[in-house]
Amino acid sequence: MNGTVALFLAQDGIINGSVYALLGVTLVLLFAVTRVIFVPQGEFVAWGALTMAALQAGHPPGTAWLLIGLGGAAAMIEIGRDRHTLTLGRICRILAFDVALPVGLLGLVYWLAPLELGAIVNVPLTIALIMPMGPMIYRIAFQPLADATVLVLFIAAIGVHFAMVGLGLVVFGAEGFRTTPLLEATIPVGPMMVKAQSLAVVGVAAGLLAALYVFFERTLLGKALRATAVNRLGARLVGIPVRSTGRLAFAMAALIGALSGILIGPLTTMSYDTGFLIGLKGFVAAIIGGLASYPITVLAALAVGLFESYSAFFASAFKEVIVFSIVIPVLLLRSIAGGRHDDEQA
Repeated sequence: MNGTVALFLAQDGIINGSVYALLGVTLVLLFAVTRVIFVPQGEFVAWGALTMAALQAGHPPGTAWLLIGLGGAAAMIEIGRDRHTLTLGRICRILAFDVALPVGLLGLVYWLAPLELGAIVNVPLTIALIMPMGPMIYRIAFQPLADATVLVLFIAAIGVHFAMVGLGLVVFGAEGFRTTPLLEATIPVGPMMVKAQSLAVVGVAAGLLAALYVFFERTLLGKALRATAVNRLGARLVGIPVRSTGRLAFAMAALIGALSGILIGPLTTMSYDTGFLIGLKGFVAAIIGGLASYPITVLAALAVGLFESYSAFFASAFKEVIVFSIVIPVLLLRSIAGGRHDDEQA
């Protein structure tokens, strides 16, 4: 390996690590607010890329129909569960978000997709289709289990993962797709020619991470999420609607997943099941960060990206094994540093 090859590998590692950082931070956020280890976070990435690919091809994406199905299920579950306490205003809000919004987006997709208006329409339309799915999935699968143990929530997340993969196969098919780059230019950086799309991935990831910092530190909603993460019961006692914070956290997760899929779609072929491995690498970063520290998670994600890139060069057949093996010494060191628990000593 010479210096030029090392730089190219570092470039790929930083690009991939930027995406893993977004997913890792999202997993930390969801775990802190809802105690859910959201295994299928990567599915939002795959669905975002595949939705964008369908729109670029001038076809209405099946995501619109999937949104209608999720909205209908979420509405029926919520109305059935709270039927004795529902007010007219709340019923109207449920129907507006779960029925009217998906139907309106379906009509918009069938109108705009054949026109092939480009990224200026396709990007916001993709986000509009994916983002509402986060709160809907939370209300269907996790809100009824809000007071369950972390293990039960984790098992539910595994079930949601398999359901989302199956739905992705039905909606998008088994074929892989690669989207058209949003930015076609290449920029010379030393001995390398760097794609503008690659710089966009890093830039948008850095911008999103900075926006998340400002959101949590400067906004009332961000502080409500932080309060819920610290103490759910205390947050409820001071009037913070814990259910709403969970829905907001899942909406942010879906938004970040959709943006990640839009950004990396031109750089790698995406299929219905590609998101699992991408999300799992973000999960590795979140585990290294202890599912608690955002800065450590970001640094760990960049390290995972670099580790993956160089592993692919030296042992491409084992790169996934090598990357996921990073977790083992981290967990071992934490176990040793944490000492023995009382139930173990007994």
